[in-house]
Amino acid sequence: MLLWTQTSRHCKKPPSALSFLIYTLLFTTAFNNSVLAINSPATFVSKKSPVNIMAAKTNNNTNDSSALRELKDTIKSQAAEIDRLKNELTKNGIVAVKKKVVVPSGGHAHGAGAADNEDILDYKEKSSFAIAYERVPWLAVFLFSLSFTALIMNGFEHTLSKQIELAYFVPLMAGHGGNTGGQAVGTVLSALSAGIITRQDAWKVIGKEATSGLIMGVILGAMVGPISHYVMGISKHVATVVSVTFPLLSTIASFLGSSLPFVCVILGLDPAVIAAPAMTSFVDVTGLLCYFLIANQVFKAFGLEL
Repeated sequence: MLLWTQTSRHCKKPPSALSFLIYTLLFTTAFNNSVLAINSPATFVSKKSPVNIMAAKTNNNTNDSSALRELKDTIKSQAAEIDRLKNELTKNGIVAVKKKVVVPSGGHAHGAGAADNEDILDYKEKSSFAIAYERVPWLAVFLFSLSFTALIMNGFEHTLSKQIELAYFVPLMAGHGGNTGGQAVGTVLSALSAGIITRQDAWKVIGKEATSGLIMGVILGAMVGPISHYVMGISKHVATVVSVTFPLLSTIASFLGSSLPFVCVILGLDPAVIAAPAMTSFVDVTGLLCYFLIANQVFKAFGLEL
């Protein structure tokens, strides 16, 4: 209105109605912009008005509550995911524990040769009597098979009487065969239990183990024969028998040690309980038989009468 009055004084004639309307619109627009600027949160905060400060705090609290809710939701979803992963890990752990675990035997393979291939959880609950009750029948069978070694010794008694030095190496042959076969049994059982190999890999594994047994036998035979002759004073023909027998014995032991676990799996038997003792029994019998048969041929080659 002040603008209208000043304009009227400076003008020679009163303003028209159109000019009055224009001035009214300009004044109204300026007034509304001033009101909006005053009512904005920044204006309230800058002027430190109590009402506006409370409004700003309310907006901040609302934003904080929204962010807190989002954080809680995120934490809940992460906690649910962690629980799910724990359940899967626990389930997988139980399944892994329930798998048949095989522990290769250390040292000489006579005896068990591997830990009992049972569920570990059940094994911890079993008594000594229950374990012995499960193993005795198989050990009895293998003990009976070992009696064939006595028959072999009796069959070659004449050879032993002529060449008593052969008897010195009978325990050595039996021990070496058991050790070589025990390594093969332990390796194959561990690979089977871990799922590294399956029944489809049987022939490949058996061939590999038999070849490695042959190589080991050649190396050891080349060492034991000369040592027994030049260091121990054993006759040359007996030392030759020992050197020739080692490769064949190692090959047989590795072959049986790698094949018997697969045979047990195919037949549905427990390979950890059966494979190692069966290997030891078969290797003792076949190794001793090969030892004396080779001795007869070597002695004939040396021109010795038996």
